[in-house]
Amino acid sequence: MDTPDPDDLASAARRAEAQLRAVLDSVSDCYYALDRNWTIVEFSRSAELYFGLKREDVVGRNLWDLFPSGRGQAYEDTCRAAMERGERARLEAPSAFRPGNVVEMRTSPMENGISVVVTDITQLKRVEHDFSELTRSLEVRIADAVAEREEALVQRDEAREALFQAQKMDAIGQLAGGIAHDFNNLLQGIIGSLNLIQRRLAQGRTSELERFIEGGIGAANRAAGLTHRLLAYSRRQPLNPKPVAAGVLIGGMEDLLSRTLGELIQLDVLIAEDLWTTLCDASQLENAVLNLAINARDAMPDGGQLTIELCNAVIDDKALKRIPGISAGDYVCLIVTDTGSGMSEDVLKKAFDPFFTTKPLGEGTGLGLSMIYGFAQQSEGTAMISSQVGRGTIVKVYLPRFQNAAPLGETEDAPAAIPAGGGERIIVIEDEPTVRGVVVETLGDLGYSVIAASDGLEGLAILQSLQRIDLLVTDVGLPGLNGRQVADAARLVRPRLKILFMTGYEGAAAVPARTLDADMSLITKPFAVQALAARVRGLLTGEDAH
Repeated sequence: MDTPDPDDLASAARRAEAQLRAVLDSVSDCYYALDRNWTIVEFSRSAELYFGLKREDVVGRNLWDLFPSGRGQAYEDTCRAAMERGERARLEAPSAFRPGNVVEMRTSPMENGISVVVTDITQLKRVEHDFSELTRSLEVRIADAVAEREEALVQRDEAREALFQAQKMDAIGQLAGGIAHDFNNLLQGIIGSLNLIQRRLAQGRTSELERFIEGGIGAANRAAGLTHRLLAYSRRQPLNPKPVAAGVLIGGMEDLLSRTLGELIQLDVLIAEDLWTTLCDASQLENAVLNLAINARDAMPDGGQLTIELCNAVIDDKALKRIPGISAGDYVCLIVTDTGSGMSEDVLKKAFDPFFTTKPLGEGTGLGLSMIYGFAQQSEGTAMISSQVGRGTIVKVYLPRFQNAAPLGETEDAPAAIPAGGGERIIVIEDEPTVRGVVVETLGDLGYSVIAASDGLEGLAILQSLQRIDLLVTDVGLPGLNGRQVADAARLVRPRLKILFMTGYEGAAAVPARTLDADMSLITKPFAVQALAARVRGLLTGEDAH
């Protein structure tokens, strides 16, 4: 094996060193190397430019001699730590040679010392600072924008609430004004009739009393009708939902509707052959159809066509998007279409509002459509209107389907004869003295033995005694213990007690018809003597099924 020529080895070493230096000189970062005595053994071209020193002037010199007095301590500490531990180290510090600049120094251990790379990061730090300031500024601006938006949203919500409150108060004022106007008229008829009866009795003239009595009763019945429509609007009317064959019911109204509409209006009644049975209060359905027919007639003073249609409707998830306020399922749909004057968009938006009417003062209460809407909603259905000025109006009323039941085609009428009692013992609980007196007198005249109580506690004390009681007649809205609470407490000691609830307002909520137990029934104020007598007799004989 040939021995390498020393000259060749020296030449190769010089070439390698030249190549390494060329590489180091091409790097923009400052590079220098130190032996363990801190003597500079290598110094790159970039280091010459940065420090302003020539390589030949610094190689062989101690590094710390180059640093300005007092400016090299951080560098020396980092380098000593790297030298002693033999690990890489990193330092960011103000430049010792260029005041105001910042440098990053990185040390790496070598066999006989360390190498040091110095990078001026002043511009990078400025960019980082500017970016940090920009970020902070953006955060502040975003926070300010969010706060402004939140304040705007609060102001918007407050404005909406104020508008809603104003609209609500306007509606309440309109409602109260309408009630006052109509009830004053009705009360005038009642009070005037009673005053005339009082005068005639004082004069001993009894021949004309019947006419005044009938007038007073008529006005009172109209007041009851107005109250009933108010309760329908507020969804608090005590409904009596039963399975109803709506086609038979409305088909039986055709003659009445024709007479109501007059000769100028053509009436068409279209009923689907396979129409489902619906669950609703039959009398309220009749009232709804009659109200819609009258509204249509008034919208067609010069004549036209009115179509009343009954069909089946399946409401699926897709249909729910265009029919709000209803659940998916099967419904019977009542569609009433006229060719009348129609409604503008503004009128259409208010059509279901109470006491809203386009008719002249005194020619309509404005409760017809609101009553229909309340009836439909309380029956777990809905009502909706579409209309165009000059092209007519379409009203749709959706009522739930009822399956597996024998439908009713007509409403129940109060019996003509007044059934009498046979001495049965009845307790009447009513907090209104006048109503209590009338009910007690009426039942007494019918042949019953009656006990009166003015509130729930007094009545319950009697019910918990040993007295014989055949029937409890109680108002629902009693002070303290309400009627339902009295009834439930009474049945703890009298499990088979028969109970008749009377209600004028809250009964629909407190005692819905579907929650009545066996031997319980509900009657709505104001009621006729015949209705009260029939309901009492039915309960006592076991013939009343709610």
